[in-house]
Amino acid sequence: MTQGIGRLIAAAAAALVLLATAARAADIDPHRALYSLTLGSSKMASGVLGASGAMYYEWGETCDGWTVEQRFRLRITYAESGSSELSSTLVTWESKDGLRYRFNERRLHNGEPDEELHGEAHLDGAGKGGEAEFTKPEAKTLTLAPGVIFPTAHTLVLIDHALGGDQFLARKVFDGSAVENASQITAVIGPKLDPGAPVNAEDEEKPSDEAAKSPLLNHPSWRVRLAFFPPDSTAETPDYELGMRLLSNGVSQDMELDYGDYVIKARLDEIEPLSKPSC
Repeated sequence: MTQGIGRLIAAAAAALVLLATAARAADIDPHRALYSLTLGSSKMASGVLGASGAMYYEWGETCDGWTVEQRFRLRITYAESGSSELSSTLVTWESKDGLRYRFNERRLHNGEPDEELHGEAHLDGAGKGGEAEFTKPEAKTLTLAPGVIFPTAHTLVLIDHALGGDQFLARKVFDGSAVENASQITAVIGPKLDPGAPVNAEDEEKPSDEAAKSPLLNHPSWRVRLAFFPPDSTAETPDYELGMRLLSNGVSQDMELDYGDYVIKARLDEIEPLSKPSC
């Protein structure tokens, strides 16, 4: 669970050969947001009776890169084994040319240390391969194939494709959320929604009244569905899926994490802008 949310929030969706165009097309607003987490639905076989929690997400900008800080806490209640609490702190930095990436994540299970991941990765050039080096939980070096990209580059290219009217995107993305190679992420992009388009109660979590007033939500958006497949897999079914209303400035107005047997929903409660660097 923590691995899945870490992957999905750290970024949302990518090729380095398109990155320069994407960075020009996507006018990203650095921001800080708070989401509440609840159980959307569950199948009887899952044994999940309820879920609650919160997620803090910050997308910052420096002169040469993008920063992400994400903290979340989720308590899941099971029919047979009671409650279990998962929490995670994730900090990443990614260069604006998309060639360098650093990551550090610490996970807890019921308040006890569960796993820690730390490392960095680089690509040898736009569209070229590179390497990822883990120092925690173990020292390991992975070879990244040509065409692999990092999370923020993925989000920028996703927005670029949405702005261009594309309906489908598939990319290999390395995010460091597990000691494994890049995962395949496929995206289905819905029609463009004008600023202020009403929320579809069946598919979306309406933001709080306070958040809805923010100018950060006054941007075009798309309903996007991401499917996450394991590395080097020919599986037809993804590990999990993420649905969200993604705005052209990089804000996620809501999220829905679908594990097949149960769904976790994220509602936007608070959001505020962060300053841009004066370079």
